[in-house]
Amino acid sequence: MTYAMVRPSSRGVGAEQPTARGARRKAGIGLAMTAIAALALTGCASGGAETEAAEKTTIRFTYATGDETWNGVVEGVVDAFNEQSDTATVQLDPLPAGSDYATAVKTMDATGNWPALIDMRDTLTYINAGKLAPIPESVTSLLDENVYGESSDGNVYVVPTTALNGEIGINIVYDKAYFKKHKLEVPETYDDFIDLMEEIKSNGDVPLATAAGEVWPSDQLWKPLAAPVFAEWSDEDGFWNAVQAGEASIADLKAPLEELKRITDTYVLQGWQSTADAQTTTLLVNGQAVMATSSAGLGRLLDVNKVDPDFEAGLFIIPDEDGDINVLKNAVNGDTASGIAISSQAAEDEKEYQAAVDFLEFYFSVDTANLIEELGMIAPNIAEADKVKRNTSIPGAEDFFALLENPNLTWYSNEPKLATFSSFNTFFRQTRIEMQDGQTTIDQAIEKAQAEYEKIAAAG
Repeated sequence: MTYAMVRPSSRGVGAEQPTARGARRKAGIGLAMTAIAALALTGCASGGAETEAAEKTTIRFTYATGDETWNGVVEGVVDAFNEQSDTATVQLDPLPAGSDYATAVKTMDATGNWPALIDMRDTLTYINAGKLAPIPESVTSLLDENVYGESSDGNVYVVPTTALNGEIGINIVYDKAYFKKHKLEVPETYDDFIDLMEEIKSNGDVPLATAAGEVWPSDQLWKPLAAPVFAEWSDEDGFWNAVQAGEASIADLKAPLEELKRITDTYVLQGWQSTADAQTTTLLVNGQAVMATSSAGLGRLLDVNKVDPDFEAGLFIIPDEDGDINVLKNAVNGDTASGIAISSQAAEDEKEYQAAVDFLEFYFSVDTANLIEELGMIAPNIAEADKVKRNTSIPGAEDFFALLENPNLTWYSNEPKLATFSSFNTFFRQTRIEMQDGQTTIDQAIEKAQAEYEKIAAAG
């Protein structure tokens, strides 16, 4: 296994020119003539600012917003690109974190409103539908060859936004000062994790803050609990493909679902149903909980440091009963592969396509990798990774990097082949939240999820 260090737009392309506005005016002819003359003189001047602006191609970059660090990285990189480019301007088109990103992309597709660059989900579905354009070798040659893959037609359609370290970013962030004060240790087994929360509770404190104000953060506690089951199917094409083939079922997840319910009822801070993911940082720093779930990796540590520079944060991944740390590997192909793609709509315009390529070449440069690291996120796995200056200054970063070297780290695969899996996944998340909230029983949730999976698989 090779791995290296690892979410308001303007739809227009520019303002109307002064001459066009003047031509429509019924008064102020003298002023209009003066503007025309001035514009003509500007056009004669070499390298005039107005001429340069007019020559630039404006493209949109639609991306999924997430934690503050990721949002800051996107904004910082786009600003840096726009400042140095003489030919293109990238406009950010963020989708709010609370929205269902897959649904938003479907709506965008239905209206024919594709951006030039998109932070892609359900990649295979849109490749098969002809919605994405091939990414040229001038971009892929800048990357480590292990972090992208050719589709069945030999083309590459998606390249990574950040380092591919699997789901090692899904972890527990905790208060190190509290641990020291109460002589607590990072858990080495699952039983240790339960004992840890029990001891925190016995101190009169809340062990864990988690979020479900948006459905996707519900994965942050669920996935480590389900990982041992998923890992069992890693060498057999993954759990979800086994369900599709009838070799496994949602009922096989009953034990982790029971643990999810027990932990929620016993150890989680109340109000999790309406808590947004970003709020858990504040809950942790304010001492309302000793630990918090996260999927932001180093980004969450940076967010904590911004809120309280004196807060001593650490992180760990919930281990299984044998002490293994099961982490899902990244997919570089298929529907679960995510990253930046170029739309086929942009490819219909030579200038838009070239502007998108120019941005990706900039994105995977050493200078941009260093900027991404400086802004608090691990840069994509570029070919010249040895020239990247890693940011180890974030408090708690040593814990994150240590996970990559942990001898108990176990990588597993679980890549669904069902093209409409994302629709089921949204449904399954909501079903789990209803179960955790007591709106339905575990058996009812399993039955409901199994029926939905079979319906979506049949339709797909």
